[in-house]
Amino acid sequence: MQHLKIKHRTIYKYPTEVTLLPHKLLLSPREGHYVRIKKFRLTITPDHQLRWHRDAHDNSVGVVNFLKQGDELVIASEVIIEARDDAPLDFLIESYAVSYPFTYRVEEANDLLPYQQQAYLSDNGMLRGWVRQFWRNGQTIETYVLLDNINKAITEQITYKVREEPGVQSPAVTLRDKTGSCRDMATLFIEACRLLGLAARFISGYQYIEGLATDAGATHAWSEIYLPGAGWKGFDSTTGKLVDNHYIPIAVATHPEVVPPISGAFAGAIESQPVMTVTVDITAVNG
Repeated sequence: MQHLKIKHRTIYKYPTEVTLLPHKLLLSPREGHYVRIKKFRLTITPDHQLRWHRDAHDNSVGVVNFLKQGDELVIASEVIIEARDDAPLDFLIESYAVSYPFTYRVEEANDLLPYQQQAYLSDNGMLRGWVRQFWRNGQTIETYVLLDNINKAITEQITYKVREEPGVQSPAVTLRDKTGSCRDMATLFIEACRLLGLAARFISGYQYIEGLATDAGATHAWSEIYLPGAGWKGFDSTTGKLVDNHYIPIAVATHPEVVPPISGAFAGAIESQPVMTVTVDITAVNG
């Protein structure tokens, strides 16, 4: 178990005053057995009203309505969490799902359907050919070994790059270019698993990296696969490892493009495009 402090600051500077339209925030960690929020503070300027709700995936969503115009928007969060998942391999899978292929039992199947539906069906030709290196029709393989092989292959075959452009690359583009951001690599893993009939979802959050310079952190993305008996297990295709207590989940989604930390719009002159600055700092602290 460890305690982590996450400071996430986003600044938008506009050349002239603009009208800020409602913004959606996904900045509060997802609590559960492995993550507990000890402290959470959110600072926003200009003047505003903030309301919270839980969405369909049980994410904590903040909706900001601004009360005045401004030429600068600042959204700064500071959270201290308790992270407990220090033994990610300590899990048991139901006997019927230890080996792949298997079928989810009826009591869970309906709930898992949205997580089995592929988002990039047009990529299936290339994706199917790539997946054949891990499993072929008629073959039986240990389920965890299959997932671990796919996860590590992405790390080995795809070169990580920081990609500032919004959105997510399709799996076909990632396979063709052999490069991608963390969200692109997670998307490839998710779509490969869904092609095999497994329930998979996209996770947006943070990763604590020991020794990283101040403000040198960033948001991160990984995947979770539903394994009967073990529940949702996290896989990081950027590192090829299972998710542990160095990862702080913020939001989950069936589609990777719907969970940015901050989303919104403004009304103003064409020349009012903002300059954005983002800093993320994650440090270990005493409990």
